[in-house]
Amino acid sequence: MTLRALYVDFDSYFASVEQQEQPELRGRPVAVVPVMTDSTCCIAASYEAKAFGIKTGTGVGEARQKCPELVCVHARHEVYIRYHHRLVELVESQIPVSAVRSIDEMWCALTGSWQSPARAEQIARNIKRVIAEGAGEYVRCSIGIGPNRFIAKQASAMNKPNGLKLIREGDLPQALHPRQLRDITGIGRRMEQRLQGFGIRTVADLCAADVHLMRKLWNGVEGERMYRRLRGEDLYEAPTERGSVGHSHVLPPARRNDADALKVLHRMLQKAALRLRDMGYHAGGMQLYVRHRGRAGWSRQTRFTATQDTVELEHALIALWRQRPALEPMAVGVALTRLVEHQQATLPLFGKLQSRNRDRLTEVVDQLNSRFGKQAAYFGAAHGALDEAPMRIAFTQIPDPDLER
Repeated sequence: MTLRALYVDFDSYFASVEQQEQPELRGRPVAVVPVMTDSTCCIAASYEAKAFGIKTGTGVGEARQKCPELVCVHARHEVYIRYHHRLVELVESQIPVSAVRSIDEMWCALTGSWQSPARAEQIARNIKRVIAEGAGEYVRCSIGIGPNRFIAKQASAMNKPNGLKLIREGDLPQALHPRQLRDITGIGRRMEQRLQGFGIRTVADLCAADVHLMRKLWNGVEGERMYRRLRGEDLYEAPTERGSVGHSHVLPPARRNDADALKVLHRMLQKAALRLRDMGYHAGGMQLYVRHRGRAGWSRQTRFTATQDTVELEHALIALWRQRPALEPMAVGVALTRLVEHQQATLPLFGKLQSRNRDRLTEVVDQLNSRFGKQAAYFGAAHGALDEAPMRIAFTQIPDPDLER
């Protein structure tokens, strides 16, 4: 039996950091929110709030009905990023971090003597100790240990909060039977519906499926890979490619009009374009999203020659915006898609001089902002909305505060 992975998952991360930072919140039901309005949703909930059925995605109005004593805290993303980097350092004081999976998850490869159950569990306990000492006792983590990263991640979720769970290869797949289908990494709502259509309603049913059925369920080799992961095999996992760069924002009541919503979109697009250039990518597509009061969201997308030029991207945004329905906007979002690395981007056949001049303009704007602050120079369409759409953390992407301000 070989243990190969240790997975660290921080419990109710944003809410726990707030409870660590603000002692008056400890022991109280806390929800972290992007804006202080009942029309938005909770982006994190403390375990005291979860006891009332409040979770990530619960509307604030609904959450207050479930728990009148709920304390809503405005999200402070720079604080969470600062804690994240400190937590990585603390974990690495005990074992090298193989990969950061999200703002609140990371995994470590177990090699040599670390693969023995006693040694792996000791490392886990040491991690918990140094985190309590170096970050605070309210920043807790659940740790899973297993024969592969997939199993270690499942184990980390089985004894929350502040848990420690070790699953041996010989315990599989039976050790996973108490889980729900949606708990299994890679099974979302649609996949769950597909599985149920084949009569698979529990994880025990899933584990009982042979490899041929698994290939059929996943329409190919990914089903066989899932079959092998569930049994603890250590498979090569290809690096995840970046699919998009974007921002979304719930508009405050005073901004819920077309003119202000468009300014906010331009502000978010300019931030996204800066990130795109910093990452060394060009975008060949854009998606625009608008949510209206009492209606489903509206979205449109377009494609174009891959670019990282803010002016060209703003022209594409305006073209999409003109297609929107004439309704009061509640939230807006823009994403740059179809990303290609800078070295692989196709240069324009015509307008080469103009493109070169605009590249130089963009470079100068970025340099000014880098030296004097992120709002020293900007394109005028965002004027009046520079304080909107503050930095947000996608759980799979840790932003750079120097780029996001």
